[in-house]
This record gives sequence, structure tokens and C-alpha cells, in this order.
Amino acid sequence: MKTLATLNNQVAVWKGIQEQIVTNLELLELANLENDSSFLDEIRLETDQIEKNVEEEEFTLTLSGEHDQLDAILALHAGAGGVDSQDWASMLARMYTRWCDRKGFGCEVLDVSHGEESGIKSVVLQITGHYAYGHLKAEKGVHRLVRISPFDNNHARHTSFALAEVIPKMDEGADVGINADDLRVDVYRAGGHGGQSVQKNSTAIRITHEPTGIVVTCQNERSQRQNREIAMRILASRLAELERERKDKEISDLKGDHVSAEWG
Repeated sequence: MKTLATLNNQVAVWKGIQEQIVTNLELLELANLENDSSFLDEIRLETDQIEKNVEEEEFTLTLSGEHDQLDAILALHAGAGGVDSQDWASMLARMYTRWCDRKGFGCEVLDVSHGEESGIKSVVLQITGHYAYGHLKAEKGVHRLVRISPFDNNHARHTSFALAEVIPKMDEGADVGINADDLRVDVYRAGGHGGQSVQKNSTAIRITHEPTGIVVTCQNERSQRQNREIAMRILASRLAELERERKDKEISDLKGDHVSAEWG
């Protein structure tokens, strides 16, 4: 049903572009008949907008992966580099948040761990929007920043690293089997900047999937139940991604090394 809705939305967008083109051509024809150049500025603006819309939709057509149309879970982790890396992770989080604003995507902080001096140790963002995962999946990996450190009195050049993890947010009821006996659930008080407590009750949740070692935390909501539901959805998404990677590796191993069809 969701696939049908996505396809219907794509058809509606292309029909809208077609209507824009027809209207613009009619306006151009009217300007020619009346020899009126006052329409030209409006025609140019409409043409630029049509070209922009077509480029965006052509890019969307390249996002044909199985989960590209889904929402995304983006996790950022400060790497080697101390406070500089934590500041770099914070800069990346702001960059992705502003990118979401420009794209019209929703961006919600599910979990964040602040650094002692500056920046963040880690943050988990939920990005919601049409083809959010498809747009973000190429961002996974290590991001590096080389700069004169604002935290070094000697003004030395530092290299900072941050890891970005991007996984599709699986729908509720997705075919991901999670055995409750494999989970260790810890509750604690949600922490604010500098480790200060922002909740009197223990509402934050940490779930450890012991067979894989995957750890998921969530402290964004005021309710322990809500935090647990969000953490379980993130865990399901990570397990589904792990299974997909395992299947891809199996196929790669079966195919073997690529051999060129040529002499030698």
C-alpha cells in the first residue's frame, strides 16, 4: 500500500511539471501574439523553476534501492581527536539539521551525549521525508576535518574524525525477529549538557542486543515507554541492516573475484 502511495505521488509530481510546461508555453505564445515583452521575466522565472523541479525528480528516479524511499536514522560519533573531534561531530550535526530544513525533511534528536568541554560525543537523529534514506545513504563512513584547532593555545593544526552511520528506519511490523531473552534493558536518568540531570525519574533507555553487541539508547521523550518504543525501532532497523550486509557478503562470496573477459 505504501509503495502504491509512493508511485501515485511520483505520477502527481510529473503531471504537475507537465502542467507547468504547458502553462509556460501558452504564456510565451500569448506574449508573441501581443508583442508584449512584459511577460518575459515571469516566463524566465517559471522556466528556471521547472528546470529545478525536473533535476530533483530525475535524481529521485536514481534512488531505486529497496529501502531508499524510507525515513533514515543518522548516528554521528566523535572519533580520534579529543575535543576537536567532538566539536567536529557537533558541526556535522548542525550541517545535517540545516540540510533537512532546506529539503523540507523532519529532523528529530533521539539521543545525544554532550562532550565535557565542547561539542558532542554522539548523537542519533531521525530524518523523516520522501526518500530520506536514499539521499543520506552515501554519507555513511568516516568524515575528516583538518584545521587550526581553536582549542589549542599553540594554534597547531589538528585532524579530527567523526563516524556517520546511516540506516533505513524500518516500518513497524517489519520482518525482524527480536528475541526478548537476547535483550538487556537498562533505565537511567536523561542527562543534559555536561552530564547534568534533566529528569527526576529514570526515563532514558539503553537496550543491548547481546548476540550482536548492538547498543541503542534513547532519552529524548519524557516517557520511559516512548523511549523504549523508539529504541526498539532503531534496534530493529540496525538488525535489518546487519542482515542485509550479511546477505550482500554471501552473494559477493558466491560470485567470487571479478575477472575481465580478455586475453591474459
